[in-house]
Amino acid sequence: MSGSENYGVVLFDSTSAALMGEKALKKAAVSHKVIPVPRHISSDCGVCIRFAASDRDAVESALREGRVPFHEIRPL
Repeated sequence: MSGSENYGVVLFDSTSAALMGEKALKKAAVSHKVIPVPRHISSDCGVCIRFAASDRDAVESALREGRVPFHEIRPL
């Protein structure tokens, strides 16, 4: 992921769901990073997963395939 790239984030309702999401994305070989939820974004959980905006479809597919509960996928 380059510094000039646009990103998206996946928001979760719990840390355990975020960790499940990380595992699903690793299994699907989707580049990502677990980060604290940015201050301008509200979430019940303190961490989210950042990914390249171009990978949005792959991220959503991996989460649904892994049956990972997530709150929202949004641009960063």
